Amino acid sequence: MTYLTERQRDVLAFIEKNLEQRGVAPTLREISEKFGFASTASAQKHIALLENKGFLRREKHQKRGLVLAHRPPTDGPSEIELPLLGLVAAGSPIESIPDPEPVSVPPDFVRAGENFVLKVRGESMIEDGIHDGDLVVVQSTAEANDGDMVVAMVDGEVTLKRIFRQAPGTIKLQPANSEMAPIVVAADSVTVQGIVVGLLRRY
Repeated sequence: MTYLTERQRDVLAFIEKNLEQRGVAPTLREISEKFGFASTASAQKHIALLENKGFLRREKHQKRGLVLAHRPPTDGPSEIELPLLGLVAAGSPIESIPDPEPVSVPPDFVRAGENFVLKVRGESMIEDGIHDGDLVVVQSTAEANDGDMVVAMVDGEVTLKRIFRQAPGTIKLQPANSEMAPIVVAADSVTVQGIVVGLLRRY
């Protein structure tokens, strides 16, 4: 597995920065303090996952023994180009981008069938780690399970939300922002256009 969650990417970037600037990796306590973890156990969990995914390795018997590791080799292309179709925001149609360039994404982000990339506008999904300006990889499909993050059309407007089916015959589109209310509409007024399967961020 080579996919990293947003927090795992942040932890890895923090370790890389420490190695570059200080010549040593941060301790578990320093990682916990940086990200506000309640205990070093949370930092240890992230480190273990980064090790399992091939991004870090540990020098035995060393307090600051984390070093960057080469990612394990994979068969096939290292990146796949997908079309950037436009901008998606809560309550607005997808806005096309003039002369968009294809976006290179890791093969792990791509699912069966057609896939495309949208640029996020707004902060309706910020508590899920998706920020204004981020790129999301979307698998084109009309089917989604409860809890999936979807690109959905509601009465001609497109939004990025998590979908939940409610009885009788209603759907709740839930933002990941405690300051925003969910959208509850009749099921037949919602058309799922795709499921979010990956997140890209440009610094």
